[in-house]
Amino acid sequence: MKEKKPTIDVIIPTKNPGPEFADLLQMLGKQDILPLHILIINTDEQEFDESVLSANPVAEVYHIRREEFDHAATRNMGAGMSGADYLLFMTQDAVPADEKLISALLAEFSDPLVKAAYARQLPKRDAKLVEGCVRSFNYPDESVKRTIDDLPVYGIKTYFCSNTCAMYERRTFQEMGGFSAPAIFNEDTVYTARILNLGYAVAYCAEAKVFHSHNYSNMEQLKRNFDNGVSQTMHPEVFRQIHSEKEGGKMVRTVITQLVDFGRIYLVPGFLWQCCCRYLGFRLGKSYEKLPEWLIRRISMNKGFWNHIFKEKTAG
Repeated sequence: MKEKKPTIDVIIPTKNPGPEFADLLQMLGKQDILPLHILIINTDEQEFDESVLSANPVAEVYHIRREEFDHAATRNMGAGMSGADYLLFMTQDAVPADEKLISALLAEFSDPLVKAAYARQLPKRDAKLVEGCVRSFNYPDESVKRTIDDLPVYGIKTYFCSNTCAMYERRTFQEMGGFSAPAIFNEDTVYTARILNLGYAVAYCAEAKVFHSHNYSNMEQLKRNFDNGVSQTMHPEVFRQIHSEKEGGKMVRTVITQLVDFGRIYLVPGFLWQCCCRYLGFRLGKSYEKLPEWLIRRISMNKGFWNHIFKEKTAG
């Protein structure tokens, strides 16, 4: 009997996607293992140019209202439309680096313990040097599988997974109820922590590569890390016993060393100031319950999330 080949659906939340989105769809059409469907969950129909769908014949778009978007619930919506064996979640600005992205991620599931696998993120051409150094720290060139037994070694990195480009076994995803919603950040990490605590594993696949990076301003770094801190406070079952600060300190030391090695020591003061903004945002996020609503809305990157939270509090 001929062995059934595994099927993969790609799920991409979008909001006013840029020109790299067509490149993403085209590269998905060149994979050595092709996706069955590309399910695009788009926020704000008027901002979406449907001509981009011509870049890939299996791409289809579903529109939701801005107030309906949620980092977890929107991805769960896409997963609910799928009947494939595996779900590949991507963001609209992550472009596959070659034709082996899907096959490399899929190969990780030959280990029956692996229920999630995520790709290496390479800096884009316009990435600043500091951003490239941070990417290489978070996404090294060596693959690794992590289980709950690795917690003493990797700390918070044990649970790390990035929905910028991550594949999940759909059956397990369904059994787990998908991502915990609502979510402002870390829906992927929270899910990974749950499966690891059940005895499964997550795989970082350095052979699966996407181009993805951001040249965030210091204020954008503060806002992004504010949302990270909020997420960690909202999920004490995951983050109570482990701390991001240790991994953050390691990242700072590594990047400074790289800048010195590159002969760019003059970039170190700016990088340290960026780190201060990151840390300030993170600490504010960890203490968000003590902050006034106006300040929370101002310093959060995902402002729509708070409409749901404050609506619940008012109703309560």
